[in-house]
Amino acid sequence: MKILAVVLVVIVLYVLMEYAIAVYFFKRTMIRSNAKREKTQEMAGTDWDRYIPHIRECKEALAQTPHEDLYITSADGLKLHATYFPCEGSKKVAVCFHGYTSEGLNDYSTLAIFYRENQYNLLLVDERSHGKSEGTYIGFGCLDRHDAKLWIEEMVKRHGEDCKILLHGDSMGGSTVLMTTGLELPVQVKAAISDCAFTSAWDVFASVLKTQYHLPEFPLLHISNLMIQKKAGYKLNECDARCEVAKAKIPVLFMHGDADSFVPCSMVHELYEACKTEKKLVIIKGAGHVESCYRDPELYQGAIEEFIFPIMNQ
Repeated sequence: MKILAVVLVVIVLYVLMEYAIAVYFFKRTMIRSNAKREKTQEMAGTDWDRYIPHIRECKEALAQTPHEDLYITSADGLKLHATYFPCEGSKKVAVCFHGYTSEGLNDYSTLAIFYRENQYNLLLVDERSHGKSEGTYIGFGCLDRHDAKLWIEEMVKRHGEDCKILLHGDSMGGSTVLMTTGLELPVQVKAAISDCAFTSAWDVFASVLKTQYHLPEFPLLHISNLMIQKKAGYKLNECDARCEVAKAKIPVLFMHGDADSFVPCSMVHELYEACKTEKKLVIIKGAGHVESCYRDPELYQGAIEEFIFPIMNQ
C-alpha cells in the first residue's frame, strides 16, 4: 500500500508539473501581452546587430514615402491594421505578412524599398494581435489566413478587377501565406512567396521544445492544445501548410536559410514537395531565421525578379 501511495503521489506531482508547464507555455506563446519580440529574437539566434544600421536607414526612407493606415474588420470583430504605400499608375500589389511577435513595418522595411523600386503598391499587414491590429490570442496562420483573404479583397476593391496581387510572408507570415493559398482566392492573386515558413504551429512548437528546452511534445503540447482550442478557438494542428499549399492554384517561391535553428530548413522541403503548382526553391547558405533577405540580398531579390516578376508582368 505504501508503494502504491508513493507511486500515486509521484504521478499526481508529474501531472501537476506538466500542467503548470503547459499553462506557462500557453501564456508565454499565445497571449499577445506576454509574447515578446526580444525573447523570440534571442531564441531564433540571428545576429541582427550587423543589419540594424541598414534596416534603420530603410525605415527612415519609408517614413518619408507617402503612405496611409488602412483598417478592416475581421470575421470575429477585430479591428485589423496595415500600412499602405501607393504607387500611382501601377496595378501590381504586394501584400506582405510578418513573423511572430513582429509587425509589417519591422519585417519589410528593406524589401519595401525593393518593391517600391519595381513599381509595386505595397500593403504591410499587422497580423492579428500584432502591431496596431487588435486581438488577444496569436493565430499562427490558422486564423490569419482568413484575415489575409479580407486584405486581398480590400486591395481588389481599391485597385480594380484588373489588378495583380502578390502574397509575401516570412516565418509565421510565410505559413499564413501558404495556408491562404489553400482558400478560394480572387483571380487577382497571381503568385506567392514563402520565406522560412513552418509546416504547422504544432510542428514548430514540437521542434522548439525539443531543441531549445529538451522537452518531449507529449503531454505538454496536448495539454496546451486544449487550452488554445478553448481560449483562442483553434487547434495547433488544425491547419497544416503542407495540406493547404497542396491546393494552391498559383505559383509559389519557397525560400529558407540552411542555418535556421528556429524553423528547421527541413520544413521547406516538405512544403515544396507538397506544392503541386509551378514552384521554385531557393536555399540561402548560412542564413538563420528570417535572415535570408539580409544575408544574401542579391540571391533573394534575384529569385523574385527571375521567378515572380515575369508572372506578375503577364
